[in-house]
Amino acid sequence: MTVSTDVTYPIKIESSIIAGFGRGSSELGIPTANVPINPQLNDLSTGIYYGWCKLIPLKTQCDEIKKRVDGKEVLFNHGNNLTTDETKIFPMVMSIGWNPYYHNKDKTAEVHIIHKFNKNFYGSNIEFVVLGYIRPELNFNSVDELIETINGDIKFAVDKLENDDKKGSEYF
Repeated sequence: MTVSTDVTYPIKIESSIIAGFGRGSSELGIPTANVPINPQLNDLSTGIYYGWCKLIPLKTQCDEIKKRVDGKEVLFNHGNNLTTDETKIFPMVMSIGWNPYYHNKDKTAEVHIIHKFNKNFYGSNIEFVVLGYIRPELNFNSVDELIETINGDIKFAVDKLENDDKKGSEYF
């Protein structure tokens, strides 16, 4: 897979957060905010990206229960339980692709916000700015190898974004 050379960064996207497979939190210990693939994301090469993001609670929405892809029910609280600190700008890494280790049939976009949240925020909105490409999508021989690589991606993003004087504030 080659990286599209005609991509101009930054790429800013606002989206809703949808329920994914539940693997990021439960199996990998690296929770993700799944977002629908829109034309802008679909035009990007599959792989791992980095940038900044922030969550936007939908205060007008009531809590509701929805089913994930795997049939498990999850609470959509629309970000109404987020604290003020949890709506600040955070670094992120994002995977776009087919997740070959899991043999996905559908292309996905998953944002890992580099921050530990107290509760889920399914159904809230997210704004994110993609600043660059880290690596192509890969397959792995084990979950441990996948986790180790994701943690390397997170370290790369944190190191890269550490030098950003404005900490992403000029994008939002």
